[in-house]
This record gives sequence, structure tokens and C-alpha cells, in this order.
Amino acid sequence: MTASEKIPFWRDTRILNLLGQIFVILVLVGILIFLGNNLIINFQRLRLNFGFEFIFDTRRPAGFNIGNSPIPYQPTDPVIIALLVGLINSLRVMISGIILAAILGIMVGLGRLSSNWLVRQIATVYVEIFRNTPLLLQLFFWYSAVFLKFPKIDNPLILFNSILLSNRGMAIPWPSGKLQTWLSLILLFINAILAFLVWRTRTQRRIQQGESGNRFLVILSGIGITSLLALMIGLDWQKPLLNIELGRIEQGLILSPEFASLLIGLTVYTAAFIAEVVRAGIQSVNQGQWEAAKALGLKPSLVMQLVIFPQALRVMIPPLTSEFLNLAKNSSLASATLYKDIFAVSYTVAEKTGRAVEMMLVVMSTYLIINLIISSGMNTFNHLVQLKER
Repeated sequence: MTASEKIPFWRDTRILNLLGQIFVILVLVGILIFLGNNLIINFQRLRLNFGFEFIFDTRRPAGFNIGNSPIPYQPTDPVIIALLVGLINSLRVMISGIILAAILGIMVGLGRLSSNWLVRQIATVYVEIFRNTPLLLQLFFWYSAVFLKFPKIDNPLILFNSILLSNRGMAIPWPSGKLQTWLSLILLFINAILAFLVWRTRTQRRIQQGESGNRFLVILSGIGITSLLALMIGLDWQKPLLNIELGRIEQGLILSPEFASLLIGLTVYTAAFIAEVVRAGIQSVNQGQWEAAKALGLKPSLVMQLVIFPQALRVMIPPLTSEFLNLAKNSSLASATLYKDIFAVSYTVAEKTGRAVEMMLVVMSTYLIINLIISSGMNTFNHLVQLKER
């Protein structure tokens, strides 16, 4: 075939691929139109109206109570306030759960690779138990068999003279929230940045120039002492106090049984999967990297910190993203502990108003947006830790 001859369009792969994509798009659009038309017909048949105006209607109260409300809420408030309460409750569980599960998962994952036989076996048993039992069953266990079985409020279980456990929840020490507390938090934030910069400079000097880095240790010690003072004294911790006459716990942070059982259940369940991600990521690093780092005379802690873990992190981030997304979606099981998250509140609103389709769309959109934010953040972090080719 000469250059002047044209390929017939029915044999041109570029045109065929384009036509195939257009066909798929048309089929998908047709399916959406069919489903939407079917929804409209059913609404008309049942004499129902489709719309979201009832959410913002101040003349139409939500009409139900919500426990664990983080903001002022009354049953006479509009539906949008009730949904906002549920959203904040969901975000509390998601954010706390992701942080705690990541910390616990990394610890257990490192324990799975420990040279200590007992630590390794304990980590293995933990992973196998919590990874291989249903999450819903675990939530029922934490709520019904643990928190609701604690002593009554007039005789709580006291741990470390600062943590109170009762059938009304768990109370832990918490900063007072005064000006002193906020100034101490700012100091801790600044010290964390300084410590990171000093530690990185010390590590680079030790590797590149062979310095001992003792002077940097003096600086780090000073930062550590000031941070410890700010943490122990500056934050003005308030221990929970039991008021027997009123039958309640004052001061400190009070976690309801519903919230605490849901948070613990999600944390220990997700951490078991994260532990396996961490273990697999570390074992994926070539054995030669371990041997080369040891040949340079690096201590085992520095080998893990400077050589192994940074390389393993590039492998771990994608599956870690999936685990964080799973935790966010699994928080919708909050109804098992009677915790009022966005799903539980939306379900109640649907029962009260008869707007099941609208509330289903609200819940789906909420979880979709939250998961897209988590995914975008992890993808950005993944991009930062990847090797940059020159």
C-alpha cells in the first residue's frame, strides 16, 4: 500500500476505537435515562415529589433526638442541622480511627517481623483473630459485651488513677482549652518542625561527612525537654472527676459507649489489615539493601529508618489508601452500637419524611466526597515519596 492510498474507515483502528467508546457512552447514557425515567414514573404513580427542599425548610423540624451531639441541637431544628450533627459524628470516627489504626497497624506490623519470639507470636495472633472475624460481630462484642458490662456510674472502674470506665462510657484526661493550652500546642508544633529539621540535618551529616552528630543531640535534647514540659504542664490536663451527688463525670473528655465501642472496633479491625500491609511492604525490600546498610556500619534502628522503611513506604501507600477508605466506609456500621452517624441520621430522616430516595442520594454523595478527599490526599502523599527520575 502506497502512502497516497487511504485506509478505509472500517479498517482504521483509531476510528474503530473511537466509535466503540462512543457506543459505550451512549449505552451508559441510555441506561441512566431509563433508570431516571423509571424513577419519575414510580414517583408519579405514588403521587410523591422528588426534591431536597425539605432538608432546608426551617418550618419543618427534624422531630427526633440525637445522642452524642457535638453541636447544639434540638428536635425542633431543621433537617439540615440533624444531618450536620450526623456528618460531624462520622468525621470524628473516621479521622480518629484512621490515625489510631495507622499507629497501631505500624506497631503490630513491625512486631510481626520482630526477632523476639513472644512479640512476633502476639502480633501474629492479633492479626489472625481480628482479621478473620466479621467487623459487625466485633462491634457487637465491644458494645454489648464490654462497655455495657462495665460498672455503673456510681462505682466506676479506675485505671492509672486518671481513666474512668463505666456503663456510660469512658472518661480520659483532656486539656482544659485555656489560653495556656493553645500556647503550649503552638510551642509543640514549632518544636516538632525544629526537631524534624535538626534530625534530618544530623542524619545527612552522619552519612555524608561521618560526623558523630553529638552537638545535634544536645539541640534535640533541649527541644525534647521543652516539649515534655509543654506536654505535661503547659497543656493543663484535667482529670475526670466523679460527681456522686449528680451521678455524672465532670471535666476531662467523656467518650460515650456508642462512640468508644465503634472507634475501638474500627481501629483494631483495620489495624490488623494495615499490619499485614506494613509487613509485606518491609519484606518487599531487597535483602541486598539490608546487607548494604549493615556493611556501612549503620545501627539496626537507622537501617530501618533511613534505608528500609522509606523504600517500603512507596509500596505500602496504595494498599494503605484502600484500608483508610474501607475504614471510612465501614463507619456506616455505627448503627450496631447505636451511634448516630450520617447514615443513622439519614435513615431516621427518611422514616420521618418518607424521602428515602433523596436521603439515599445524600448518604451516597457524602461518603463519595469523603472518600475522594482521602484518596486525593493519599495520592498526593504517594507522589511525594516516589523516586524522582532525572
